[in-house]
Amino acid sequence: MKIYYFILTLFFCSISFAQNSISGSVKDAKNEPIPGVNVKVSGESLGAITDATGKFVLKTPAKVPFTIEVSSIGFAMQKIQITSFSKKIDVVLQMEDTKLDDIVVAASRTPERIKESPVTIERMTIKDIKKSASPTFYDGLENLKEVQMNTSSMSFKSINTRGFATVSNTRFMQLVDGMDNSSPLLNFVIGNMIGISEIDVQSVELLPGASSALYGANAFNGILFMNSKSPFTSQGVSAYVKYGQTSQKAAGVNDYSDYGVRVAHAFDSHFAAKANFSFLKATDWFATDYRDINNPGKDRTYYNYNGLNVYGDEATTNIKNVGQTLATLGLIPASAVNLLPNYNVSRTGYNEVDLTDNKVRNAKIDFSLHARPFGNEKLEIIWQSKFGFGNTVYQGANRYYLNDFFMEQHKLEFKGKNFFLRGYTTTEDGGKSYDMLFTALNVNRAWKSDATWFGQYAGQYIQSTLGGATPDQAHAAARAVADTGRLIPGTDAFKAAFNNVISNPDVLSGSKLVDNSRIYHSDANYNFKDVFKPIEIQVGGSYRQYQLNSHGRIYTDATGPINYNEYGVYTQLQKKLMDDRLKLTGSIRYDKSKNFDGNYSPRISAVYSAGSQKNHTFRGSFQTGFRNPTTQDQYIGFNVGSAVLVGSAPDNLVRYSETLPVATAVGQAFAGGTSVVMTGLNAYNNSYTAASVQAFAALAGSNPVAAAALLRKSNAGYVKPETVKAIELGYRGQVKGFSYDINGYYNVYNNFLGNLTVVAPLYGTAMDNPNIAGGPADAGFRSIHAITSGNTRAYQLYTNTNIEIKSLGFGVGVGKKVYKDFELSANYNYAQFDFDQSQDPSFEAGFNTPKHRVKASLSNEKLFKNFGFNISGRWNTGYLWQSTFADGMIDAATVIDAQINYALPKLKSIIKIGAANLGGKEYQQVLGAGMIGQQYFASLTINP
Repeated sequence: MKIYYFILTLFFCSISFAQNSISGSVKDAKNEPIPGVNVKVSGESLGAITDATGKFVLKTPAKVPFTIEVSSIGFAMQKIQITSFSKKIDVVLQMEDTKLDDIVVAASRTPERIKESPVTIERMTIKDIKKSASPTFYDGLENLKEVQMNTSSMSFKSINTRGFATVSNTRFMQLVDGMDNSSPLLNFVIGNMIGISEIDVQSVELLPGASSALYGANAFNGILFMNSKSPFTSQGVSAYVKYGQTSQKAAGVNDYSDYGVRVAHAFDSHFAAKANFSFLKATDWFATDYRDINNPGKDRTYYNYNGLNVYGDEATTNIKNVGQTLATLGLIPASAVNLLPNYNVSRTGYNEVDLTDNKVRNAKIDFSLHARPFGNEKLEIIWQSKFGFGNTVYQGANRYYLNDFFMEQHKLEFKGKNFFLRGYTTTEDGGKSYDMLFTALNVNRAWKSDATWFGQYAGQYIQSTLGGATPDQAHAAARAVADTGRLIPGTDAFKAAFNNVISNPDVLSGSKLVDNSRIYHSDANYNFKDVFKPIEIQVGGSYRQYQLNSHGRIYTDATGPINYNEYGVYTQLQKKLMDDRLKLTGSIRYDKSKNFDGNYSPRISAVYSAGSQKNHTFRGSFQTGFRNPTTQDQYIGFNVGSAVLVGSAPDNLVRYSETLPVATAVGQAFAGGTSVVMTGLNAYNNSYTAASVQAFAALAGSNPVAAAALLRKSNAGYVKPETVKAIELGYRGQVKGFSYDINGYYNVYNNFLGNLTVVAPLYGTAMDNPNIAGGPADAGFRSIHAITSGNTRAYQLYTNTNIEIKSLGFGVGVGKKVYKDFELSANYNYAQFDFDQSQDPSFEAGFNTPKHRVKASLSNEKLFKNFGFNISGRWNTGYLWQSTFADGMIDAATVIDAQINYALPKLKSIIKIGAANLGGKEYQQVLGAGMIGQQYFASLTINP
């Protein structure tokens, strides 16, 4: 605790230093003040930023004469010599269209103009954040070219580029100040829950597509870099407060609030510190899609209903088999069994809205200490700690309520002009999180066991049928009797059962998710450009260790944490030729993961700058990338109700084990007992594809011989690394006042990673076309009996397809200042993929991407004095969504956001009023998540 008091003292104690100061203002050619301008002493680290009135005060220990640099995006930099501290400095910056001259680092791990980047790169600056019409800067990233946003919850949004999108997007990386934000347990980014406060954002850079050559195996679909402000150059106290409302048909109108504060101070040129706090609170988008997943067009009156956002109805069984069990026990006459239909019936489930409080909360806290031993950027030592906690909904194989979820990161970094060395750790705690499907299943079982419920259902169905009821009437009567005593949401009895279930991690009676996993990561880079002039050479590497610890709830780690490590090294060579018009870059990276052979990822690229001013750049690149299977692909052992997710690491297949009961006397004879032990080996080595089992079931009643011929053994291989070969061509330039950014790509994937659902018989041997006439001694016949009697276990496997998958796309971005200070920008993206489903019918590629997307915005920061506005819109075509939770179509959507802002120079503040989805038509980005409604907000930002 003492260290925290010490840190607070650093921020809030008044400390004096022997420094001089200069003051002044910065304006544009129209005599308008320019906020956010960087002012610094040349060669020194200390700096200042102009406030909303364009004024600044720069403190420095330097002695006159010295030179200051005044710079801002969109303006030409000026250098001014200072000869006196008493003279006020008034600077006029000249505007220039510098979007293509913006400096980026991500593409080549070295500073370069964006137009010289060898690959496509998108950027968001402080200026872009200010004019964004989205409720948060993270939401505003959706307006960048190439970006596709997938919303699982209001506070859980996943970014993706170039296809194969998921909520748990393990193909995409997100780095905040160099730290990977992904969950240690499941390896995907949890939106901006532990990201960065918008008043601390310096810049955001996005690299679409494979980036494995420099950033390793996880940067397969792209990588997002979020960089925060330095306390040496961005000092003072900043704060913001937002208040508004959300509107959705299902949830109604609800309050929304978001606020934050940033404190930063440079005590001198050697030491600085900063702290951030932000808190968001809202009501989530209600998920109320009650369509039947398995039987389109059916409603709750259907006897085997399985609603998309209804849970607990996954408990389903063959009602005739129930009757046979009752007859064996002497509870009904044997002749009555024939009155029961030979199909499945499901229990009555609970709606998602009754299984969560639908509240979104997210708090982010971070602080950092910065030391510059030499008083400049030659060496900076940074300690940074980040904390994020709150509530949100995550959608994977099921829907999970992350309640009091907590994640923290701690980093120590040494960096200079040409190098960095950093190490950090990420730790997470699941808090009171739970699985909503198992919550419903076990709340149901708390008031009546499955066996009792289905037994009562079968008994009443028989009685109603004997009384002359039709099948529909008999089903209705049977459900009413079986549901007698059902716990009703909102009652004390329901609340008591609910609280007991969500606090219990035992999947047989509870639903709590337990997670105390962590990551240890280190990486380093050195650029020899000041040591060796003929060619720029970089070398670097990284090491990571995972410590998986779900206490057996999600992974097969019941006896102790699973440790898993990986490392990589890389080098890059870059050379400019032909009067710096041609830039050639080559890089290669080697990565090794614990369970797999090492892989090389090379990349070559060329950039040519044409025109007298080198304002037309053409680029081309070729690279190979790979993606190692995630820890989930290898070590998961997670019962999600409808199936068990089993990772394919060899030791994992043995560790995952469960004992299952065997139904019917014949089945018990075949199995050699009333129960069997099933392991991951059964899932991968003795199972049928789910698609063939479904085809068998559809035909078995009328033609059992032909149905048996449809059964196919799964033959799923153990998961291995996925590879991609990527070609990209592009152009950036200016023509008659228009700035263009055009790119096209073509990707070829091999050993594509995905999921395969299989059905394993509890006895017998899975095989192609088993002999249905083989008799009891035949292993194939026994497996058919297991399927027809419901003696099976469904598994979801992690595997690769042998079929080559190809994707291609192109994008066009255009921007122009159309009239005075009006800026118009637009972009278009096309994406498609090629996969011959007939060659691998059971494999789901999950492209999950619209073929066409259009985005546009019109803005004017100076419509009149201190007043600006922005209106943006986006449209996409409908597309197929495939996931382990559900498959279906996502409808086309048109969304318009708008904002107006007014500066209060004397108060150094900006007021913004905005609306997201102004048209009001609700839309969806993830099948199973809530429809996204409207959001209105007003914000006040002080000292932005």
